[in-house]
This record gives sequence, structure tokens and C-alpha cells, in this order.
Amino acid sequence: MGEHYHTASPNINLSTHILDITNFLEFEDLTNVILVGHSYGGMVITGVADQSDRIGKLVYLDAIVPEHGENAFSLINGLEQDFSTKADANGMVPPWPPERYGVTDPSDIAWMATRLTPLPILTHREKLNAPKMKAKMLPRYFVHCTQFNLGGQFAKKIRREGAAVFELNSGHDAMIIEPKKLASILNTISSS
Repeated sequence: MGEHYHTASPNINLSTHILDITNFLEFEDLTNVILVGHSYGGMVITGVADQSDRIGKLVYLDAIVPEHGENAFSLINGLEQDFSTKADANGMVPPWPPERYGVTDPSDIAWMATRLTPLPILTHREKLNAPKMKAKMLPRYFVHCTQFNLGGQFAKKIRREGAAVFELNSGHDAMIIEPKKLASILNTISSS
């Protein structure tokens, strides 16, 4: 699999990721931030929006769109079973191969393989603590990667709630598969 740049700890959970981003925004004194969350990252950006007033827009990149009190397992059928089966004794889930996300270019696959790390199962088990759901008060956008089966249900949900939805003919990891097309969509969102 190659050498990893860092390792994750089994005690890292959703709250850890929310706190990391919230603190980064504070420490860097950033304002009117366009926060993009990919996949599970939709859980994180929704939580950050509840904790920080530094967000201008939220972009869900083929991501989970949660409500307060939900966890990733409750929103994606079969994921808990899959993670529980694959997790080691410490609760670390090995990464899926890049091909599962629609990445086909051999150089991209090789690049990803050296950077993929196990994921703590607690990130998906912990329920989102966002009682104010301030995310819904911000301009929200969704980029649906149509070649992957995750985003469809969340694209429909967020569109019903008034968000703009962009479709991208790509696998799940659009930032690797279709970076120019994704950048164009993000530029459109930035200037809207």
C-alpha cells in the first residue's frame, strides 16, 4: 500500500474533525469562508457551521447532508455493517481502493495509494451535535457526482431545502477525476 504520511488514532471522532476546522478558522482569522465537505465531510461542515460564524457558504461535494442527532451510519444503508466487518480490533477501518470511488487513471491511483489511511469508525458512529442547524441558514450548494450512488439521495434532500444542485459526470472523487470541471463549479459558487 505504500507509506503513509500520518496515521489516524482510533479515538478520533466527528467532534474532533469539527473542532479541528473550527479552530483553524479562528486561529487563521478567516471570515466569509466557503467550506467544502466531500463525502463524510458533509457531516463535518454541518457541525462547523453550528460552531462558527466565519462561514459564508457551504458546499456539499457528493456528501452526506445530515440533521442534528444523525450519524453517517444512520444515513447510508449498509455502511455500518461494512465498516464493522472490516474494522480492526481498535476500530480502524482500512481505506477503500481508489477504483471504488471511480478513479481509473493509474497515476492517480498510485498517488492516492500512498496517501490513504485507515479511518476511525467513531467518525461515522458519533451523532452530529448541531442543535441550531445553522447550516440551513447559510447559502448551501451540492455537487452531485452522478457516477457514484451516494449523492443522489442527499442532492434531492438539499434541493427540497432550497439549495442549488450541480451535477458532475464523475465518480465520487471528482477533485481527482475531474478537477477542472469541479474547479469551474466551485468558481461559479464563489461568485454567486
